[in-house]
Amino acid sequence: MLRNLIHRPIAVTMTVIAILIVGSVAIGMLPVSLMPNVDIPQITVQMNLKGASAREMDESAVKPLRSQLIQLSTLKELSCEANNGSATIFMQFEHGSDIDFNFIEVNEKIDRALSSLPKEMERPKVIKASATDIPVFFIDLTTSQNPSVENFIGLSRFAKEVISKRIEQIPEVALVDISGILGSQLVVEPDRQKLLSLGIGVSDLEKAVNANNITLGNLSIKDGYYQWSLRFDSQINGKEDIENINLNIGGRLFLFKDLASVYETPADAPGVVRSQGERAVTMAVIKQSDAQMTDLRESLEDLMDDFRHEYPDITFSVSRNQTELLDYSISNLKQNILIGAILAVLVIFLFMKDFRSPMLVMITIPLTLIISMLALYLLGISINIISLSGLILGLGMMVDNSIIVIDNITQRWDRGEDLKDAVVKGTGEVIAPMLSSVMTTCAVFIPLIFLSGIAGALFYDQAMAVTVALLSSLAVSITIIPVYYYLMYRKGKSGEENKFLARIHIVNYDAIYEKGISWVFRHQGFVWILFVLLIPSIYFLYRAMPKSKLPPITHDEIVLNVDWNLPISIEESDRRASELVGDLGGEVVQSDIMVGKQDFLLSHTGDLSASQVQIYLKAVSAATLPDVENILGERLRNQYPECNFSFSPSTNIFNMIFSENEPNLVVMIKDKDGKIPEPDRLNAFLDKIHQKMPDLYLEPVLWQEQILFITDQEKMALYGLSYASIYSELGRATKENALFSIKSGTFSIPVIFGDSRDGQNDLLSVNVKNAEGVDIPLSYVLKERRIRDLKSIYSGKDGDYYPLNIMAEDKDIPAIVKNIDSLAKEDGGYRVSYTGAYYSGRSMIKELSIVLVIAILLLFFILAAQFESLIQPLIILSEIVVDLFGSFFILWICGAGINLMSLIGIVVMCGIIINDSILKVDTINRLRKDGNSLIRSILMGGSRRLKPILMTSLTTILAIAPFLVRGNMGSDLQFPLSLALIGGMVFGTMVSLLFIPVFYYEIYRRGDKKRKQIQG
Repeated sequence: MLRNLIHRPIAVTMTVIAILIVGSVAIGMLPVSLMPNVDIPQITVQMNLKGASAREMDESAVKPLRSQLIQLSTLKELSCEANNGSATIFMQFEHGSDIDFNFIEVNEKIDRALSSLPKEMERPKVIKASATDIPVFFIDLTTSQNPSVENFIGLSRFAKEVISKRIEQIPEVALVDISGILGSQLVVEPDRQKLLSLGIGVSDLEKAVNANNITLGNLSIKDGYYQWSLRFDSQINGKEDIENINLNIGGRLFLFKDLASVYETPADAPGVVRSQGERAVTMAVIKQSDAQMTDLRESLEDLMDDFRHEYPDITFSVSRNQTELLDYSISNLKQNILIGAILAVLVIFLFMKDFRSPMLVMITIPLTLIISMLALYLLGISINIISLSGLILGLGMMVDNSIIVIDNITQRWDRGEDLKDAVVKGTGEVIAPMLSSVMTTCAVFIPLIFLSGIAGALFYDQAMAVTVALLSSLAVSITIIPVYYYLMYRKGKSGEENKFLARIHIVNYDAIYEKGISWVFRHQGFVWILFVLLIPSIYFLYRAMPKSKLPPITHDEIVLNVDWNLPISIEESDRRASELVGDLGGEVVQSDIMVGKQDFLLSHTGDLSASQVQIYLKAVSAATLPDVENILGERLRNQYPECNFSFSPSTNIFNMIFSENEPNLVVMIKDKDGKIPEPDRLNAFLDKIHQKMPDLYLEPVLWQEQILFITDQEKMALYGLSYASIYSELGRATKENALFSIKSGTFSIPVIFGDSRDGQNDLLSVNVKNAEGVDIPLSYVLKERRIRDLKSIYSGKDGDYYPLNIMAEDKDIPAIVKNIDSLAKEDGGYRVSYTGAYYSGRSMIKELSIVLVIAILLLFFILAAQFESLIQPLIILSEIVVDLFGSFFILWICGAGINLMSLIGIVVMCGIIINDSILKVDTINRLRKDGNSLIRSILMGGSRRLKPILMTSLTTILAIAPFLVRGNMGSDLQFPLSLALIGGMVFGTMVSLLFIPVFYYEIYRRGDKKRKQIQG
């Protein structure tokens, strides 16, 4: 077929142009995203019960529901957290399970458990984790006018009724989730002296208000042929309507305003939002699941410009821009592809010293890339940092096949063959070893796809990108390259083209190789000793390197979570947070503070209480971010030693997929009965740990002090009081009893009865009317007691526990675990167990080690099938020992450590590096079949394959070299992978050139001697 094809260059060219056109169209249609579109097997159940303590939430709501949910078949992990008034159950399922079916199952379990839950509690909410729920932007609105409360109430109304609606009109926007708004409320404060003189109570005023706030149903009357609807409307719509209510008391009419004061005040906000120190309304913009981020960004930027022009008195600022991360990572990866391609072409020019051959190789790169993109489009794979990194891995190997074909054709032509025969035979001769090389490289990715969890699904994109790139490259090199080689060289070689490049003198690699191979054959004993010593060296390097789940990622954004661990108000919490951030000055370019409970529909901040703060900070640069963390950490430890704080990366799809917020070590503490110890006992145990390890930072125990009112039932019966009347009066005194709400647009204004009182002492002075109308002071029937309890109750599949989060270096964790175990054993009253990123990282490393073994076995099977031998695959695979040492050594020198990416790099390296040895052994076998002696075949094979081996190795190394420059998510992820590949490639190239010939000689020299004796 190839012999006929080389005579039809126009047909081949038209086919190439057609593929380029179709591929270019496909590239324009390829979706672009930060990460691959994978299902996140996580479901969260949220429960709310106003007024319940954390302990009550755990006993009455969490435990009944947990006992149902742990029965789910594919449930991998379950953790519960109960707080005051709310609780959360987080579930993680086995990857690959049907998340929609799991969602249905969770709802069924909740329905079964409803009868066991408190009747006053609403049905729990069930939320599936989704990448589309992550806000693409946060838009903060502040007023540049007088920042008074009245102005901010107006800004809140305007933001909710106008700005959010206009943003939601953008086609790419699914939802605008808003928080930080401030409304108003109508407070009715009774004149108790007048009420007392008239002999009525506050409840009478409440009844009067409720009686005048009704909407009666319609009545119908007939009038001849017509029918009319009669409607009664006595609905309260404002302050004046309440003030003008008429009351008949003892036959006398009174206006409501004569007996009580009605005034409008700002509502008690459950939370506060600040942007750059100013109180703000914040809006989280959620994109449509199928929308392009770039389209959303352009539409939103245009709308923001319009807003700034139309409303100059409002400041609009955009923070947490996810598109910046996307653009930066994707653009850097594309830049790396370009740089890698240029470096690869430069190497080819320097080695071939000819303009036409490198031009042939240069054709391979864009053509293969476009074909690969077309294949990705057909496979439904998006452009993301995983698939692009796969293309970059394949880039260095894309040109390998073309280099091998061109070099083999040229060698045959130089040995005197006709050009046509050289093209046909030279291409056909290397198809089998090239196919084997492609298969071995692709084979190592197969086990990666079967990694447990999301990692396997993610690296499916990388595996497919490398596979389609290599298969495309193989197809191009055996069909298109021979055709154009014959077309370019059919008029003969031109010495003039070589003059310029011939002046560029590079190292005489032929002479160096001859000296090297001669030295190795003369010192075979030393070589074998060195080979054996490398095996324990690999083990010691592995032990010496730090191990983690993922490599560190460069970022300039951080989220600080603080729990002041004191029963402070929203105002005090806000003051502390503002003071903390205000002292940073020019260290940060953007700061957002969220204090207390937020109004978001989706859980962007989690459940925050009045004493909890979440602070988003964007540093001047990634280099200054550690300084910001250190400054904040020191200030919090010194000024607020009782507080609990932690840093976490800003929320993005990467963190959600890999759960990067997990502490390095979590100590789960229980008492010997399996319950959570009391706060005082926990503090005593933590003090022992601190005394044993004084340099280890331990988070304070999060506890709360509660005021407990105990009723005297005997006195309640004596004075004729009920629990309902006491609770109602306390609600009025604390302004917690909203009668109803007045609708005003999208806002509702609550109407509240209450008095101006502060502190529990004032509450005990409140009077309650009994059934006879006698005022009874609450102090007669209530006694006060203070209790201490944990602020949050945690539990899992194995029951309740207290989590002690420890951030420590991997190397220190075994000693920490040993010390804590010994202290728990000495005390005898505690049971401890451990979890965290330290253990999950090691589990993944163990799994990847198994993957490496499987990959090597697959390589052996493929090579055994190609060479029809069980010995020659062992010769080729023996170099993996040296390659592993090279990878570990480079990782150790550069401090990259062992993690998911570096181990994937090692697995991939095992498939790439043996390609040179496959080609070399195949050449030696061919020369032996042609009748050459063993040593001559080895030397001739080494000489013939020297240049293509050097060229293919250098192009692969240089193609991934741009990843050694870190600074964005794409490069940071690929940095340890690139180091592992480069280290293995450097050592592996030397092994292919020098060690494999010695090993081959040792295996076959006895058989060669016997063959010579028989022939003799």
